[in-house]
Amino acid sequence: MPKASLSRAEIRSFAQLSPFELKDKFITIAQSEQSDKPGQKGKTIRAMLNAGRGNPNWVATGPREAYHALGYFAIAESRRVWTADNLGGMPEEAGCADRFAHFVRTHPELPGIELLQASIDLAVKRFGFVPDAFVHELADSSIGDNYPVPGRILSHVEQVVRGYVADEMFDHRPPEGQNLSLFATEGGTAAMCYIFDSLLKNGILRKGDRIALMVPVFTPYLEIPELDTYGFDVVRVEANLFTETGVRQWRYPPEEIAKLADPSVRMVCCVNPSNPPSLALAPQVAEQIVGIVAEQNPNLIVVTDDVYGTFVEGFRSLAADLPRNSLLVYSYSKHYGATGWRLGVIGLHDDNVIDDLLAAQGAEEKERLGKRYGSLSLHPERMRFIDRLVADSRQVALNHTAGLSLPQQVMMTLFSLFDMLDEGQEYKKRIRSIVRQRLELLLEGAHMKISEDPKRAAYYIELDLLAEAERTLGKEFADYLEQNYEPVDPLFRLAEQTSVVLLNGGGFDGPEWSVRVSLANLDDLDYLKIGHQLRAIFDEYAQEWRASGAGAA
Repeated sequence: MPKASLSRAEIRSFAQLSPFELKDKFITIAQSEQSDKPGQKGKTIRAMLNAGRGNPNWVATGPREAYHALGYFAIAESRRVWTADNLGGMPEEAGCADRFAHFVRTHPELPGIELLQASIDLAVKRFGFVPDAFVHELADSSIGDNYPVPGRILSHVEQVVRGYVADEMFDHRPPEGQNLSLFATEGGTAAMCYIFDSLLKNGILRKGDRIALMVPVFTPYLEIPELDTYGFDVVRVEANLFTETGVRQWRYPPEEIAKLADPSVRMVCCVNPSNPPSLALAPQVAEQIVGIVAEQNPNLIVVTDDVYGTFVEGFRSLAADLPRNSLLVYSYSKHYGATGWRLGVIGLHDDNVIDDLLAAQGAEEKERLGKRYGSLSLHPERMRFIDRLVADSRQVALNHTAGLSLPQQVMMTLFSLFDMLDEGQEYKKRIRSIVRQRLELLLEGAHMKISEDPKRAAYYIELDLLAEAERTLGKEFADYLEQNYEPVDPLFRLAEQTSVVLLNGGGFDGPEWSVRVSLANLDDLDYLKIGHQLRAIFDEYAQEWRASGAGAA
């Protein structure tokens, strides 16, 4: 195979981009290699395999069918209020549950109607809902004829989602004596933006403050703190343990976690399970962080982004072990194949250190914030941080129209209730098996070794090519690669020679020579092909090393 056509200087310049921007360059290269070129008419056009983005290629069909079945009922409810052509009225609450029961009996052929009924029955039983009130909230919200009230999240939706979080993020063991308040957001993306923004606007964090990032990590957590708005002093907590020579464990040693004990570290951001290594925190790490908060850094704010938690058996969020200190971020996007729905939540327990810090602020700061939120409350100093998040999400002045759209909140509710049914648990097992099968196929093709780990989510995998070089051919080969090539050179070769697109692990603050493979978005056998292509590129470097005379021995 020929080397990458770009010069080393060109490759180095592109490597400065964010991984997701660099991915676009790889895609352009891969697509150009799929086209016929002069003198190459009739050549076989290879398919581009883009494993660079984590958008899953599965969808949860059952709750979506239930959503559409609900829509037909909601339209019927609207038409019974106002019957003119193409004109309906707002659904009425009184008798809504009985009318729904009649609708179910008279429309047995409607796809999703049985699952919808099972979901509603479960919610009424588990959460003690008044049937009319709950069914009306679903029906009226699916039509989207009202502003969200409350703006933070609808009352029934909050209880259902809180139950889902208790099941899936807290391993059915929510913190005792604590109530989790939720803010429904436009996916995890909006949740991240709102959290950073409100912490700064409320003086909890200030420009230039010291925060910690547990790395490797999803790139926005690296890039947001560097913006001139924040200019945070970032401490990196690195997952740098090895199980053996050349095999990364992607685990945090005690001395790295100990960095959080410094009281000058005001906040730590953690993606758990991690992205890209895709491992949930080890229990001993969680215990160490809990001990640090208890004894050395009691006001440490923990932002834990747990979107991949459902892919790990028995997953338990840091927010369960540190309820007073944690801001929980969760998105439905990956589990349900719902990135386009933009469904996420921020969770904050009612007894929390952020509200304590607000209460302890000086008179000048309270006066400043009193002016900021004074149009919303006669006692703005009493506003909880989670409610300030809602107001800040709409520049305060538009707080009265804040909130996630009601149809989105309905879909969030049905996803959550689906998970509480046997069908949802079977679905969860299935998607877990899908990513694990793809991981096995990738490793079969690549002939690479990874650590065995019961906390592996397997949504992504991060492969350290330099470590693999040392494991298979020794340190001399690894040194040769470092001295003669840029760390992203393998990715350019993959795109140009094989039309395979991966992301550079260095862009996630992982090892410079690592690559991230999404195991979610391609067909199973594509991962066997990607593994073969990755091994071919790796062997190509070995051949060049031997040809140089450095590997003659």
